[in-house]
Amino acid sequence: MRIALLYPELLGTYGDGGNALVLQQRWKRRGHRATIIEVNLSDSIPAADIYLLGGGEDGPQRLAADTLRKMKFAKTIKSGAHVLAVCAGLQILGESFAVEGDTQFDGLGLVDAVTTRGAVRRVGNMALAVSGKVLVGFENHGGVTSLGSGVEPLGSMLKGFGNDGVVDGFRTEQIWATYAHGPLLALNPWFADHILSTVTGQELDPLESIADTLYQRRLGALGL
Repeated sequence: MRIALLYPELLGTYGDGGNALVLQQRWKRRGHRATIIEVNLSDSIPAADIYLLGGGEDGPQRLAADTLRKMKFAKTIKSGAHVLAVCAGLQILGESFAVEGDTQFDGLGLVDAVTTRGAVRRVGNMALAVSGKVLVGFENHGGVTSLGSGVEPLGSMLKGFGNDGVVDGFRTEQIWATYAHGPLLALNPWFADHILSTVTGQELDPLESIADTLYQRRLGALGL
């Protein structure tokens, strides 16, 4: 498996690069090979099974979006690759996003989603219901994301704000997007395995680890 971590120098503010390590290690512990490819601004975008986009500040977010557009990243995804996008990464994949005040900038247009500036910044623990399970994380963003008709959210909010106080992120056959930092997959081992299974088309054997215990403790701390 080839895991591409895109622009960690721009979209690495919240430790989201750890998502690549989680995918790699959980795949390797099942006896398979997995390689992480760090893609910097000066690099071309390599072929990969899954691409990871993390969170970042306004200026880096805009630069990442402009660079991905020049690299025709949308075409890469439309050809069949998968993406996990967090926070700024989520906003970049949509039609447009607001940075530097209320100025709107073009996203990649992969999903019918528009992000504007909210009245307050949302910071704190979050949890959402996803396919009968609970996804936990930490949010820190000023955006409000509206989904177009027919766009499926990743999940519904149990705690926190997410997109709009009601749902969080979005989901397509190839994309998972959320406002949950953490890094997300370290906090939610079940979700990491869901992504691995989807990307590889394989049903995975259970893999118990300390991450499962910590996940249960976090649910308890959140009262869930």
